[in-house]
Formats: sequence, C-alpha cells, structure tokens
Amino acid sequence: MGSKHRKSAQFRFYEELNDFLPPDKQKMAFAYLFDGTPAVKDAIEALGVPHTEIELILVNGVSVGFAHHLADGDRVSVYPVCETIDVSPIVRLRDKPLRRTAFILDVHLGKLARLLRMLGFDASYENDYNDMDIIRLAAAERRIILTRDKGILKTGSVTHGYWIRSADPDHQLREVVGRFDLTGRIEPFRRCMECNGVLARVDKNDVLSQIPARTAIAFSEFYRCPGCGKVYWKGSHYDKMKMYVQEILGCGNLEGEEPAD
Repeated sequence: MGSKHRKSAQFRFYEELNDFLPPDKQKMAFAYLFDGTPAVKDAIEALGVPHTEIELILVNGVSVGFAHHLADGDRVSVYPVCETIDVSPIVRLRDKPLRRTAFILDVHLGKLARLLRMLGFDASYENDYNDMDIIRLAAAERRIILTRDKGILKTGSVTHGYWIRSADPDHQLREVVGRFDLTGRIEPFRRCMECNGVLARVDKNDVLSQIPARTAIAFSEFYRCPGCGKVYWKGSHYDKMKMYVQEILGCGNLEGEEPAD
C-alpha cells in the first residue's frame, strides 16, 4: 500500500508576522501540508503565528474568518493587525478594536508598564500575575495583552494582544506606541507610575506630612494617587522626563502637563 496523499496549501505571511516564522519561511510563499479539513486558524497557529497578531486572511483572494476550513490547493495570504487602516468592508477576525486602549502586561514587562503609565495609558501590571490571571482580566476589563510569551496569545479566548519583540524597555515603548498608533492619545504624567491610579490635584496643606520641608517651600502644586497615596510634584526629574517623552516619541511640546516627579 502506498502512503496516504497529504493535502497542501500555499501560505504567505506579510510584514511583522514573519517574526514568528523560521528563516526558510519568511517573506515568501511556502507549502503547508495537512490532513482533513483544519480551520485556517489552527493551521496558522501550528506555523507559530498567534491569532491575535492577525487582522486579515485571504484564501484564494477572498477574505475569510478564522473558522474557514482549508482545502487542497488553497492559496492563503495572512496580514497583520493595523490600527490605522479601516478593513470594515471585509471579514473582521474579532468583534471590534479596543479603542479604549487599556493594557495588561505579563510579569516580564514591569518597566514597560511604568513607561506606559508615564504617558498616561491604563496599564495593569502585577509581578505575580499568571497566564490565567492575565487572560481573565483582559476579557473582564477589555484590555489588550502585552507579553513576551507567544503561547498566551494562542489561547482561544484571547482576542486582543501583542507579542513584544524587544527586550529593551525604551524600544518596547516605541513598539507599542507605533503598533497601536498611540502618539495622538498621549497624556503624560496623569497616572501613578507605581499603581496605575489617575492622579488628583490636592492642597499642599493636605500632604505636608508626606513631603520634605524643602519641597513644601519650593513647590505649590501637588498631586496624589487615590490608589496608593503617593504624592507627586514637578520636581527635579520632571524636566528630564519631559525630554525623554519628546525624544523617544517626538510628541511635541509638553508644557502644562501633569507632574512626573
């Protein structure tokens, strides 16, 4: 008896989706062998690409959803999520984008969480989150998962997520801002970098017991986090942090923004 004839589909992944593929499959069409009629989502993730990274799938030139079943001879083109392009006339692979832009980060991304908070973004992070905590909170609070672990993004219930490529926090910040087109939504220094709370202005007399005497003399504006109680003012680090934001993101003049020190 001869060996069973396996079916074959031609796959081509575009742009940053190639980061998940071995070198011999990057930026080119290649054959994917399979049996039966697997869903295209299963085939894509078997090749190593998380479904959360994908916005558009074309099979033989026609837009399809994740549940579409592969057939022998199919030509499959897979495109990454692009927040700046409207693909509403074609089959969307998730209900809708999360325009609230709230994040939840895995345990490897604590420094990135602080930087996102510095820019004013809602970034949930705890150093003891496990994968199931992250998945549950992402669904309950409609958050985008940011992770260095590709595996969590392959979980079927995860709809919005991004695999952070770089290990450097500054580069990670650039990745996230570019990937989600966040430059126009930056509101620096409005969140607590420690616990993610939104800062509220307070009277100096209400925080005198929490600040150094010299600080009370030198500064008049104070802000406090309602979550952890930390007090902020425009101290020595404020100008440095403004310059950092301007340099790394090119976001223009930050005069008048909330304190960061």
